[in-house]
Amino acid sequence: MNEMLYILVAVAVGVVVGVAFGIIYRYSLRSKLALFRKEADKLIQEARKAAEGIKKEASYEAKGIVYQARAEAEKEFKDRRQELNQMERRLRQREEYLERKIEQAERREQELARREREMNHRERSLRNKEAQVEETLKHQKEALERISGFSAQEAKAELLRRVEEEARFEAARVAKQIEDEAKEEAEKRAKEIIALAIQRYSSEYVGDATVSAVSLPSDDMKGRIIGREGRNIRALEAATGVDLIVDDTPEMITLSAFNPIRREIARLALERLIADGRIHPARIEEVVAKVKKEVEATIKEEGEKAVFEMGLSGIHPELVKLLGRLKYRTSYGQNVLQHSKEVAYLAGLMASELRVNVKLAKRAGLLHDIGKAVDFEHEGPHQEIGASLARKYGESERVVAAIAQHHDAEAPTVEAALVAAADALSAARPGVRSESIENYIQRLNKLEELCRSYNGVDKCYAIQAGREVRIIVKPEEVSDEASWSLSRDLAKKIEAEMTYPGQIKVTVIRESRFVEYAK
Repeated sequence: MNEMLYILVAVAVGVVVGVAFGIIYRYSLRSKLALFRKEADKLIQEARKAAEGIKKEASYEAKGIVYQARAEAEKEFKDRRQELNQMERRLRQREEYLERKIEQAERREQELARREREMNHRERSLRNKEAQVEETLKHQKEALERISGFSAQEAKAELLRRVEEEARFEAARVAKQIEDEAKEEAEKRAKEIIALAIQRYSSEYVGDATVSAVSLPSDDMKGRIIGREGRNIRALEAATGVDLIVDDTPEMITLSAFNPIRREIARLALERLIADGRIHPARIEEVVAKVKKEVEATIKEEGEKAVFEMGLSGIHPELVKLLGRLKYRTSYGQNVLQHSKEVAYLAGLMASELRVNVKLAKRAGLLHDIGKAVDFEHEGPHQEIGASLARKYGESERVVAAIAQHHDAEAPTVEAALVAAADALSAARPGVRSESIENYIQRLNKLEELCRSYNGVDKCYAIQAGREVRIIVKPEEVSDEASWSLSRDLAKKIEAEMTYPGQIKVTVIRESRFVEYAK
């Protein structure tokens, strides 16, 4: 349409221009007026024809556009109608679904109401029955109290007591049966391993104790050791840190000190001074300094020798020195370094039989009493001191645990159990440890006193130098299960309240004898 208008406008403009030119040339070119008129008419006709053609083309194009717009509108209308139909169907389905839900909710509400009525009815019925049962129980309780002569609380207490007693005896019986079955196999295997370890390890025992007295060639030597106004003995005590006791004992001087290293240095220095004969403060300091260096070298050498004998490596030098110091430490007369090596040997042999880490067992056995090297300088049990030192100098936690708990009844690791067993074997051999007669008698009395503190004990005897105690119980008061419990309780009490070398076997004996005479 716009193109047609443009054409018409152009034609109109052309006509106007032509008329203008005609008017202009009318005066100048009258002779050509007719020709221009013909040409103008011809142009007008051609313009009209062109305009008609453009008009027709524009009309055709306009119809095509209108048809296309109508088709698109119809398609869009059809799509919209289809969407509306789908929405209508979905709404109808949702409406039907909601109607079904409403019907289900109504039915459920009716069912719940019906159940609620039934529950109320049952509750009322149960209340009535409960009241009847309570009334019946009350009558029965009154009747039982009249018959038995016990009140309800007394009867309940008696029943609980009997049930508790029966449960305790039954639990003890079952526990004893399980423990006996487990021990039967474990004890058999343990005995085989321990016997094999003892057979494979042969060690001579020599009674070794720290020397605390020095022999003199004559009593005149006492005066030379004391010196003028006591200056020699003061110099010796100051240099060694040991007290020298000069008494009426003939040809003998006693050395007193808690530190065994100092006592050994003082002994060696005093023997050399006596042999040399030159005893004065300067000479005393010179000899003591020389002996100190020799003892320190010996300590280091003994520690390295023990580590080498066990085939171990990687032990901190400070721990090696502490091991060497154990050469001068005794426990119940037993040399602690020799005892530690023996424990390491036995633990390693048993570990090889059990197919566990032999090196680790030997390491724990060798270091298990390392705390005794410094127990006179620190407070606390030697196990805790030793565990602290081992942890400080980089030992593994399994070695630390074995050191800390080698005296406990329940070992946390295999190595701790092996070290505890080897420690008991090394300490329990006859004659390996010694103690004073006073301590020995006190320990036996304490052991028998602990046994007699339990109810039902008739007699008790400490035998085998206090390594075993036998308790005879009254059979009418103590059952078999209670006897087993008594042995366990007594063993734990001995562990908690007594100090003793090795281990103590607790045997409880229960027997019934019936005697009649034929006349």
